[in-house]
Amino acid sequence: MDIAFVAGFGPIGTADSASHDFWAGAFGIPFHENAPGYFHTEELPGVRAFAIWPLSQAAEATFGTTEWPVDRRVPQAWIEFDVASPEAVAPAVEELRAAGHEILVDAHLEPWGQTTSRLMSPEGLLVGVSYTPWMHPAE
Repeated sequence: MDIAFVAGFGPIGTADSASHDFWAGAFGIPFHENAPGYFHTEELPGVRAFAIWPLSQAAEATFGTTEWPVDRRVPQAWIEFDVASPEAVAPAVEELRAAGHEILVDAHLEPWGQTTSRLMSPEGLLVGVSYTPWMHPAE
């Protein structure tokens, strides 16, 4: 099998509007309601990476320990949204915080060179707002 790119990724939502409000409101994703409660878009650029991220590693990157906190929902998946520059991560985080979203880890530089922050979506996805230098074309 030769996979060319990830065609789509998304959460399994609930019957209420929390999922739509989070993704459309916090990130400005332009959805179309193709069927009642089914919100869809093909207006986002493709995904650059797909990976199975062990929970212990996600916990370490988010909370500094290999154990996921027992008082937090265990994420079912992860997704990252890259922004235009390392300097754009912190303002994006502040925009999310100002909208009432709990930030799990503020913008910081990871040892591997990525600037990132994390929060959880209403569905339990671990969401990164990041700048991944190797995924941006050279200026």
